[in-house]
Amino acid sequence: MPERGQPAREENAAVIRAVDLTKVYRMGEVDVHALRGVDLTLWQGEFLVLLGPSGSGKSTLLNIVGGLDVPSAGRVFYRDQEITEADESALTAFRRDHVGFVFQFYNLIPSLTAEENVALVTEIAPDPMDAKEALGLVGLGNRLDHLPAQLSGGEQQRVAIARAVAKRPDVLLCDEPTGALDFQTGIKVLEVIDRVNRELGTTTAVITHNVPIAAMADRVVRLADGRIAGEEHNETKTPASEIRW
Repeated sequence: MPERGQPAREENAAVIRAVDLTKVYRMGEVDVHALRGVDLTLWQGEFLVLLGPSGSGKSTLLNIVGGLDVPSAGRVFYRDQEITEADESALTAFRRDHVGFVFQFYNLIPSLTAEENVALVTEIAPDPMDAKEALGLVGLGNRLDHLPAQLSGGEQQRVAIARAVAKRPDVLLCDEPTGALDFQTGIKVLEVIDRVNRELGTTTAVITHNVPIAAMADRVVRLADGRIAGEEHNETKTPASEIRW
């Protein structure tokens, strides 16, 4: 069903659907509840911001819907496939073929150039774009032969985004992508993520604790204490270049 306030959508426009997700971590003799019955749908082509303080469950939720973690209870569907019933081989294929990840830290291989770092993904993806094309999309077409140490933090993060989108994923999941960057550099990275969403139609979810970033989203979901605390839709989206924090 479409969410309240949203226009009717084709059923197959739900790319990822999470139902009643619970995640409990055992730490010594204490149970830590990271998620408490969360429902979330990622719609085809939308730009979603997951907003909330540290410890609210944002990263746990993103890791579960991306197949990096499994819930203690609940179900996750990718289109018509239930990934919570998948074995490790099927989960690996799901992550490889359908999901791009961008994290706060860039995880580039220091001894490889920007182009070579992106090519690592294109060599295993079923229908990749060329590494040069992906780097051009993020504004680094003139930095192909540079090693990570020769790039600024923002440029390294853009290489990481190029690496994530080069395999043409259905979904791009970004966990605090500006968290290690200064304001001006963070804006450039957000512009790139927005461009990927608009030009490639990639369903995009961005985790942040930074409230102003929510203004650039189609939809904002707020988490608190492992639960959905609120949801809103932006009738008018603010361009990344106009965001201030």
